[in-house]
Order: sequence, then C-alpha cells, then structure tokens
Amino acid sequence: MPMEAELTPKQAADVLNVSRPHLIGLLDDGRIPYRRAGRHRRVRFEDLMRYKRADDRRRSDAADELAGLGQELGMD
Repeated sequence: MPMEAELTPKQAADVLNVSRPHLIGLLDDGRIPYRRAGRHRRVRFEDLMRYKRADDRRRSDAADELAGLGQELGMD
C-alpha cells in the first residue's frame, strides 16, 4: 500500500486489529494524526504505521521489563 494512501477509520482499525471505537479514541486523543474530509476522518497509512511501530516498541519494552521483574522475584 502506498505510504501516502489514506484510510477510513474502519480500515485503520482493521490494520491495527482494534475496534473502530478504540481507534476513534486514539484519533481524538491525538495519538494518531488524521484529517477531516467533510464530516469523515481520514488517516494516512504512513501515520498509522508510525503509531504501530511505536506501540509495538512500547509493548516489547513492557514485556521485557515484566520478564526482568519476574526473574528478580524468581518467577521463571
């Protein structure tokens, strides 16, 4: 998909494997940039992928931290 492509909220939610209402919350909170086309929201594919990469990093870091805590506590 071209990086400059724009997605509907439903399409963007499908890419992230989240619900459309959850995606709308991310948009409204400013975590993913979007533009309005009349009354409709449009999300650039490039912005969506940037958010996905950052979110994947956050999840990986959190999992690593939990694993480290588990080892410290002897919960292997």
